Amino acid sequence: MTPADEPLVSTRRSLHALAVHVISPLRVQATGNEIALQVRPEGFGTPDLPDGSWIATRGPQLVRVDPSGDEHSIAITSLRAAAHFVGLAEPAASALSDETLEIHAGATLRLADVWATGEEALRAFDANAPIHLWPEHFDIAIEAGNATYGISPGDDDHTEPYAYVSPWTPPAKTGPSTFWNATSFTGAERPVTDADDDGEIPAFFRAARDLLTAR
Repeated sequence: MTPADEPLVSTRRSLHALAVHVISPLRVQATGNEIALQVRPEGFGTPDLPDGSWIATRGPQLVRVDPSGDEHSIAITSLRAAAHFVGLAEPAASALSDETLEIHAGATLRLADVWATGEEALRAFDANAPIHLWPEHFDIAIEAGNATYGISPGDDDHTEPYAYVSPWTPPAKTGPSTFWNATSFTGAERPVTDADDDGEIPAFFRAARDLLTAR
């Protein structure tokens, strides 16, 4: 990992912790069982909750919109502060870490762009499939046919964002010289960069679907 990657990786890890320990649990608290999140402008957050409220990140800020539509925001600092701000119930809120999260404003916006690009690409590929941002892996994805198609902001094996296809049945031939070139899972992957045009990621998804359909 190069020094230029460090703000992106540390910010991703901090936002991932926020998703897992604060924002998704807040949705579970409001709905009883729903954990999935969604893309929001300049970030991610809950869908509208049953009372009409919602929670989201917006760049380096955490935003709470009340049922009345009133909006409140604070800088993202620690998991505990975030939990108290959004109204996560006790004792869960006070049990969270009060250590300062590493949040870099530019990195939050780059990650937001990745999710927004991914959402657009997934809709272009399959306009009818529900798109979810899953807190566990911090990716946005759909299920179509017999595979999962998604965009990851990065993970322990990838410092940079990437698009992926994960078939439910492993392809016959995999490896770096094949289409199914993923290194840390069975499937295909490609980087997501600022140089991608609007059609490149949907084309990658379609190529995978065609190969899966043909076998």
